[in-house]
Amino acid sequence: MTIEAKPEAPAKNLALDLVRVTEAAALASARWLGKGDKNAGDKAAVDAMRLSFNSMDIKGTIIIGEGEKDDAPMLYNGEHVGNGHGISMDIAVDPVDGTNLLAFGRPNAISVVGVAPGGTMYNPGPSYYMQKLVVPAPAKNAVDIDAPVDVNLKSIAKALGKDVDDLIVFVLDKLRHEKLIKKIRSTGARIYLNTDGDVAGALMAADPRSEVDVMIGTGGTPEGVISACAIKAMGGQIFGRLDPQSFVEKEALQEQGVDLREILTVENLIKSDDVFFSATGISGGTFLRGVEYTGAGAITSSMVIRAKTGSMRYIEAHHNWERLMKISSVAYD
Repeated sequence: MTIEAKPEAPAKNLALDLVRVTEAAALASARWLGKGDKNAGDKAAVDAMRLSFNSMDIKGTIIIGEGEKDDAPMLYNGEHVGNGHGISMDIAVDPVDGTNLLAFGRPNAISVVGVAPGGTMYNPGPSYYMQKLVVPAPAKNAVDIDAPVDVNLKSIAKALGKDVDDLIVFVLDKLRHEKLIKKIRSTGARIYLNTDGDVAGALMAADPRSEVDVMIGTGGTPEGVISACAIKAMGGQIFGRLDPQSFVEKEALQEQGVDLREILTVENLIKSDDVFFSATGISGGTFLRGVEYTGAGAITSSMVIRAKTGSMRYIEAHHNWERLMKISSVAYD
């Protein structure tokens, strides 16, 4: 009889280490707010994040990197991070979720990291896009990704004890969503449109503090996996299906034998409860406050989550340049 080895579980709350990683990325990239250069802002975040990972006692492997789809600076898939002295962990990163939001000074750009035991994180391979439906805990058993929009919105409203007119639906403002937006408006529900910020939208839909009730539409597959790290801890649910937006993407998935009909949820996107997540605001917004530079330092706003305990912490950190620079140059990179 063969006994399958279980992934080694971390002994402490790694989210409290991860917040230093997202803080560093936010501090570095926020210098590029509104300057119109999304790659420069992204590179600053990538460099700061990579350097910060080096202080963590983990053997980390990047499963969800970033940059390849947009030809931007990368923490590439398969890259090893951490100091190599701890346990094996799968890493999902988005140093800047919403690079255009950062470049053009728009709200809700954030830096995010999710971590799970090695071998437990879904690897999207050549998939770039995923159809998504994200709901908070009270509505996770009330929806069906294949149901019409009006049916799902009525079910969500009932689960939340609201009228459909009271719902706020997060949708990415993309041409592919033109028909979806019309259908949502026909129900009377309100819409919160963002040009970018796939992860932030999913987090807002699952976060009980947020005014957003649901996220609907097609966004990034890597971002869906990152979001699942946090959604699992919040008790909400993401329903996803790979949704290739080009022939090349579809052909690559078919060559690998990927079932494009499979419905993905937090259970098969992250196959462990030992999941940790951190997000830090870069530009100000409705979700997390952006980086505020004070002259002598800066103030950051973050959320950190441990799925196993369901603990969610909202952290306001005050950074002092003079003292920080004695041990690190991350904030100035």
